[in-house]
Amino acid sequence: MRLSMTGEYAVRAMLYLTAQTPGHLSLIADISRSEEVPETILRKIMAQLVKSGLVRSFRGSGGGIRLARAPEAISLLEIIETIEGRIYLNQCLIAPDFCDRISGCTVHPVWREVQDSMVNILGGKSLKDLVAADLEEA
Repeated sequence: MRLSMTGEYAVRAMLYLTAQTPGHLSLIADISRSEEVPETILRKIMAQLVKSGLVRSFRGSGGGIRLARAPEAISLLEIIETIEGRIYLNQCLIAPDFCDRISGCTVHPVWREVQDSMVNILGGKSLKDLVAADLEEA
């Protein structure tokens, strides 16, 4: 599994929103400048994040975007899977019919273990955790 730049940009944007005062509405142009994300790409990313329920969008004068839920309730896994789709290390972990060797495959349990670890780690890291860790380092 390799995180695309779009996935990376989504994480950056979500961390930006997390660092804002609760309830503050941010402009896509401001996020774009701050996080060095091309604005046209960021608009598409935000549309996906709004559709998934991770971000709320408010139109009109004084509008903008903000997190739809508390930062502790949004995991890194949710963000990545919203943009990238379901994470998997090998095709056989998503579609067992893909390979007829699974029952006798000596490496399949290793793929499963790595897959489970990756999903558990990403699912166990919330936006709040990541921002708190960043503040500790500063």
